[in-house]
Amino acid sequence: MAGVRRLILLRHGQTEWNASDRMQGQIDTELSDVGRRQAKDCAPDMACGDLIAIVSSDLRRAHDTALAVAEAAAMPVVTDPRLRETNLGQWEGMDHREVDAQFPGARKAWRLDPTFTPPGGESKLQVGARALPVVRELLERREDWPGRTIVLVAHGGLIAALTAALLELPEQNWPILGGLANTSWVQLTSHGPSIDQPGWRLDVWNALAKVAPDVL
Repeated sequence: MAGVRRLILLRHGQTEWNASDRMQGQIDTELSDVGRRQAKDCAPDMACGDLIAIVSSDLRRAHDTALAVAEAAAMPVVTDPRLRETNLGQWEGMDHREVDAQFPGARKAWRLDPTFTPPGGESKLQVGARALPVVRELLERREDWPGRTIVLVAHGGLIAALTAALLELPEQNWPILGGLANTSWVQLTSHGPSIDQPGWRLDVWNALAKVAPDVL
């Protein structure tokens, strides 16, 4: 693995809104008691010996999860608002049944079409484009990354969109990346010949977790 950059994308722990199928988007919810335990439990695995940086969404549910990893790794967390969850516009604060009643068929279309935009929100393509520069900047700035690991702590929708963007998947193939359970993680590795050609590969998807119920 010498010279290979490893990128771990970790979803935050559970919130009460996750447990009740309520659409959070960019509403700044907190971890539940379960979510705090999840963050603490996953932290030792994330705090691997070759970890050089932890970057987190600035929303509390992700940041508090990142702080648990940071404590285990004895290193700081850098926050970046570009790692926030999808802006879900008018859907934010509504549960799945309420969205389906007011916008029939819209959630299904949103899952299957990365160009679909919730009213007042942003599409999955826009989310991927928003997050992609975070990784590009790390490639440029972190000369010590080859052979080591960086962890990004974020949100399920953001992680799926960023993964699809890094892999340069065609738009019609974005839905193959299903939902992530709380504190599950994704691993990508960069094998390319240069920063401009990073050659990202998907090694692990939804690890340490069962399939997220919202994609069944």
